[in-house]
Amino acid sequence: MTLHSPIHPLVTIGCLAATFLLCVIPDGWAQSTLPESSSFLEENDSSLHDLLPQDSVITLTLKEAVLQALEENLDIRVSRQTRGIRVTDIIFQQAQFDPTIELSGRYDRSIAPLNRPIFGLEGVTIGSEPDVLDQNDTRFSLTFKQKLLTGGSYDLNFDTNRNSVAGPNSFLFNPSYFSNLLFNLTQPLLKNFGPSVNKTQIVLARNAVAVEYFGFLNQVQTITAQIEKAYWELVFTRENLKVAKASLRAAEELLLGNRAKVKAGVMADVEALQAQAGVASRIEQVLLAQKAVQDQEDQLRQLLSPNEEQLTQTTPIVPLDTPQQQYEATNLSTAIQIAMKNRPDILQAKKNIESSGVQAQFAKNQLLPDLSFQGGVGLSGLGNSTSDTWDRLGSTDFYNMGGGLVLSYPLGNRSAQSQYQRRLQETRQNETLLQRVRQQVILDVKEAARRVQTNHKRIRTTQTARTLSERQLKAEQERLNLGLTTTRNVLEFQSDLAEAKGNELRAILDYNLALSNRRLVTATTFDHYDITVK
Repeated sequence: MTLHSPIHPLVTIGCLAATFLLCVIPDGWAQSTLPESSSFLEENDSSLHDLLPQDSVITLTLKEAVLQALEENLDIRVSRQTRGIRVTDIIFQQAQFDPTIELSGRYDRSIAPLNRPIFGLEGVTIGSEPDVLDQNDTRFSLTFKQKLLTGGSYDLNFDTNRNSVAGPNSFLFNPSYFSNLLFNLTQPLLKNFGPSVNKTQIVLARNAVAVEYFGFLNQVQTITAQIEKAYWELVFTRENLKVAKASLRAAEELLLGNRAKVKAGVMADVEALQAQAGVASRIEQVLLAQKAVQDQEDQLRQLLSPNEEQLTQTTPIVPLDTPQQQYEATNLSTAIQIAMKNRPDILQAKKNIESSGVQAQFAKNQLLPDLSFQGGVGLSGLGNSTSDTWDRLGSTDFYNMGGGLVLSYPLGNRSAQSQYQRRLQETRQNETLLQRVRQQVILDVKEAARRVQTNHKRIRTTQTARTLSERQLKAEQERLNLGLTTTRNVLEFQSDLAEAKGNELRAILDYNLALSNRRLVTATTFDHYDITVK
């Protein structure tokens, strides 16, 4: 968005209406004297121009407006943030397969009374007092565990222990060092077996991100269409203001001529009064047109930026682009094919079907019995030092191993059956929804094509009506000069001409809005503006 000065030709006329109100006071004007100079209008315009604010204006092309909105619009920001939240769900689901490391250390000392001698103690005598077993134990453990995509899980554990008994004893090693290296594995063989089942939540999270992304694309295209509508409505209100000004000038010229004729004695005073009333009515139209321009500028500002400071601005916004009038025909079959390929709602529906299918496959797997293999293997080592213990551990002379199967199956399995039936019904429901969306897309494209065609035809018909209104007004003015009609009739024809010009403007703007709507329903907005969404 660029800032230019001085005032652009489309800038509002500022204090024009207020100035005319000062000039058009019914009682005072009825008694005022008309200036003798024939340049009354030119002098009046000059004085009004001096009262116009000389502020800068904001000039804006349609593409600039669209790009600014895509960066600043609050609704689009919310969609971006929502998609970012969905992306974190993918990482959360993937994290369940991340390995975990556990490290622990513990020291224990126990002094226990003995009721009788035990093996390993020397010099124990039986008396009336219990003997004492003073034992110190220090343990360190390191565990590495992970869930597998196959559905299984494993843990690898290494622990070492130092144990010492105080006093004389007959232990082989005192202190003794004992180490274990253990590997345990649990693997489902039926239920919850395989990567496709265990990646279900990851796939669903990715599909949720895709659905959110398609929703974001739809939001961007919708906001773009809103920007286009606000932009062209601002163009319409500005052009409509020019029409109101032109109608006011025509009424003022009529008043000027009537007053001259009244002064010359060839026209009744009532004709001048009717012309004066016509000018007052035109001033009201100018005031309303000015307000419409300012209201539409605020509508566009709100879409362009969430900044409250910018919303408080009153600098006029001048659109630089002119509306298109050249006809763009619609190849209906091609447009429907493009829409079926690119429409975000269709892509969302397809992703929902994919997610339902994944959930159905998972639910089907849950119908199987829970048969799991559980097994493990381990090595042990014992010695009077750490290195001695590790040497025996590595020799594999001391080991243990084992494994087996565990089978579990709920009688009836009604919970899994009900979930499976639900997922099947959801899949069929989403397939039906896709069919409904596809049908709606066809109707949307056909209606958009008809709207483009109809509104372009309206341009031609309204142009013809405007041309005829101009001719009628000119003929009526000539009749008034000959005294064959009244001022009231001329004012009515002036109003008819202003209405015809407004209808022509409306048809032109509706045609451009129809083109915007066709881009929206066929999802070709990004191609039109050369926008790439990353």
